Amino acid sequence: MSGIGVLREGPLHAAIKALLARPGDRVEVRVGRFVIDLVRADGELVEVQTGGFGPLGAKFDALLDDHRMRIVHPIAAERRIVRVDDAGEVLSARRSARRATAVELFDKLVAFPSLLAHPNLTIELLLAREDHIRAAAPVRTRSRRRTRDPGERRLVELLDRVELRGPQDVLLALPPLPSEPFSTRELAVLLGCPTVLAQRTAYCLRLMELIEPAGKRGRTPLHRLTA
Repeated sequence: MSGIGVLREGPLHAAIKALLARPGDRVEVRVGRFVIDLVRADGELVEVQTGGFGPLGAKFDALLDDHRMRIVHPIAAERRIVRVDDAGEVLSARRSARRATAVELFDKLVAFPSLLAHPNLTIELLLAREDHIRAAAPVRTRSRRRTRDPGERRLVELLDRVELRGPQDVLLALPPLPSEPFSTRELAVLLGCPTVLAQRTAYCLRLMELIEPAGKRGRTPLHRLTA
């Protein structure tokens, strides 16, 4: 096991990497000019990505045509917000009302949606129960301005896994889309997500040729499933 990159990874990334590892796998392996999180015994390259997919672009450009690759992306289907003091003692814990679903993928996939059609790429979603560890009080700058505290994500339990090997698997991971033309606002209601995320979802589905333009309803653009 190499120490390359280990010191920079957070507890969620480290926990998922440990969860995924099987006998014969190697972690933190240099492949060409890149360091890969996990190399399977059968040669598959596995990248654990807890944030956006954009930083993976250079790796895919260099490696995807010659290697089977997998992105493993955790989604907080359930979460607790845990406040701790400077010594790490828990001050409070509350369950967040926000429950993320597989739709969250499109917030990240917008970086390169058409790439999922590549035969060497698999995306695996881990729907998890997480604790989000935060400071006792909101973080403030020197000017005393209150700032967002992103905290630290920690894996509590794995609830489900969703594997996407191509565009059609994306449709199977979503609620059934309407047979009639629909707007992004209507898509947001169907998916139970903000309109901005529905717009990104529609953008990705269009580039994967799963939906297509279907005219307008007044001034509102419509989409429909590709025949």
